[in-house]
This record gives sequence, C-alpha cells and structure tokens, in this order.
Amino acid sequence: MTDYVVDTHAWIEYLIGSEKGEKIRKVVEDNLNNIFTSIVSLAEIVSIIKRENHDFNAAYYKVITLSKLTGVSPEYCKEVGIIHAEMRKKIKDFGLADAFVLLAAKKLNAKILTGDKHFKGIKEAIII
Repeated sequence: MTDYVVDTHAWIEYLIGSEKGEKIRKVVEDNLNNIFTSIVSLAEIVSIIKRENHDFNAAYYKVITLSKLTGVSPEYCKEVGIIHAEMRKKIKDFGLADAFVLLAAKKLNAKILTGDKHFKGIKEAIII
C-alpha cells in the first residue's frame, strides 16, 4: 500500500478528465493506495472549479470521498510556516498551499502527486 498526497493541480486534472487526470485517476481510484488531501488544497479546488463555472459541490464531494483530509492545528500551521519560509529561500514563488502539501507528505511519509513546477526536484514529488 502506498500513501499519496494529491495537490490542487493534480486534483483539477483529475476532475476535468484530462490526459494527466487519467494518470491521477489510476492512482486515486486504486483501493490499494491511501489518498490524502490538504484542507487548504480542498479550498483551492472549490475556488478554481467555482471560478470556472463548474459544479464545485460535485468536485468537493469527489475529493472528500476519495481522500482523507490532512488536519490543521496551530502547531501544524507553525510547521507549515517554517517549511514555507525555508522553501521561499530556494523557490521565490513557492506557495503557502504548496507548503501545506509538502508538510503533509513529510508527516505521512507519502509521495506528492502534482503537476506543479514548484515541486520539481523535491524528493517526495511525483510530477505528472
């Protein structure tokens, strides 16, 4: 069994049914895998889908049905802030949401499924 944290970029590809999304589907829908999503990614997904005038409720329920949300606590947020600050030294536009995903992967000893260029060179990342 393999653990994966699916980031916003990968979920959007999955939800729109793109060619990259098909690769994500094979992982996400495989019952032998544990799938996780950062709670911040969930908010981003809903925002993107709504702005594109698609069914954000369907997207929301698909993500929460297929994955477990990673929690947020004051301590967790502090750790995210530290990772974000460290990553910004290397990658100037590394996003705060990316830091939530990276911390989740580190804590869960999981791989990150992403198409986001910010994760290039990060050992936990699998770029689709």
